Amino acid sequence: MAAHKKPTGRRELLMVTAAGAATALWAPKAGAATPTDGQRPSAVRALERMAHPLRATDPGGRTTDLRALGRMVGAAEVVGLGEATHGSHEFFAMKERVFRHLVEEKGFTTFALEMSWTAGLRIDEYVQGGEGTARRIAEETLAGSPWEREEFVSLIAWMREHNHRRPRHRVRFMGDDVGAPGLGDRIFERVTSYVREAHPRSLPRLVELYAGLRPLDDIFAYLGKPLAERRQNAVRAERALETVTAATGTDGEAYEWAVQHARNIARTFAFAALDVTDPASVTAAEHLRDRAMADNVAWWHRRAGGKVLLSAHNGHVGFLSTHPRMYPKTQGSYLRDALGRAYLAIGFTFAGGSFLTKDTSLGGEWTKTTVPPATRGMNEHTLDRVRHRDYYVDLRTAPPAARAWLDTARPTYDAGSVFEADPLPTLALGRAYDVLVHLHRVREAEKL
Repeated sequence: MAAHKKPTGRRELLMVTAAGAATALWAPKAGAATPTDGQRPSAVRALERMAHPLRATDPGGRTTDLRALGRMVGAAEVVGLGEATHGSHEFFAMKERVFRHLVEEKGFTTFALEMSWTAGLRIDEYVQGGEGTARRIAEETLAGSPWEREEFVSLIAWMREHNHRRPRHRVRFMGDDVGAPGLGDRIFERVTSYVREAHPRSLPRLVELYAGLRPLDDIFAYLGKPLAERRQNAVRAERALETVTAATGTDGEAYEWAVQHARNIARTFAFAALDVTDPASVTAAEHLRDRAMADNVAWWHRRAGGKVLLSAHNGHVGFLSTHPRMYPKTQGSYLRDALGRAYLAIGFTFAGGSFLTKDTSLGGEWTKTTVPPATRGMNEHTLDRVRHRDYYVDLRTAPPAARAWLDTARPTYDAGSVFEADPLPTLALGRAYDVLVHLHRVREAEKL
């Protein structure tokens, strides 16, 4: 998940705390005076001609308003659907709504989430008919993450129910990220079980290499270990991957899965070998992480042969980050390199409202943050002048009047694990995404 420095200064000024003030800030757009076309900037007029209004963000009901989005998706095999914050109801609910539509109308089969590879496997087991309830699985696999929310319980429950209704057109769930929670001991056991059956001569060496690495459930606690120890563990995990890669057997599919599991273990320990006091080391680790996420999605897409909706922060699904020094190349850029136009990036913006953030990216509780309507000079201020409350646009077809505006970097609301308000980060929307969804207002996601 995107990590930014702890905000100071204007953050407190941006917080909307009084109920009366909040009501005043959120007078409906329809209640404002409507300027004539001659009074509207050319970029706004161009965006308005491109815009397709959204009927709703919550799933359920008619989806005729998403037909144009389906045309924008076209022949894309992997669609990245972002989120401007890690904790807004509308973004999370819209993920389910869009996924349902793409499953029913475009033949998509997998929902991929910016969460650990192993935790994703656990959710997929439930979606395929495993024991438990959607709520219990969410509590088990999403604990401490921004997705430990009612909106993802709803998504998981719908996926399982869909598979029950349509067993010949099943959907799957995957986590594309490195790290814990979810690495635990189960993933190590999957690797060692394969080697035990397919190449028993390699088992003692593998057990020796994994000794001391397993289990890993709390990556924040693990980062408290001495740097030298974490770096040595990363070497051991990489050597274990080499051992598994050499342990070919007669079952090609089992071999592919074992290598993929071992690769995720190795990349998790490589990521966790970062020096949190060295900005260059943090950047290198985030670079590795985005590449690993893209590789996981590409592997899944290639192996399963199905279409994937990839859910992650805007800065991971798009082609640019609001923090390019920390994220020099994004997952979206890697996927565009690997898949070409078969990858489509959809970003989200919002003009104001509430979301969940933490005080620090290294642990802490998710709490409510509120920001006022976007001010003049921000991307969202112009986007919110379009007559539709919520809408989406295909940025690839923007006329010159909109293209010049879209390709200019401006301050924008963007919140990963923490929110940076002083100053706001900047982004050129037209260079970051293929398609943009703009929402007038958001509220914090619903805690379990």
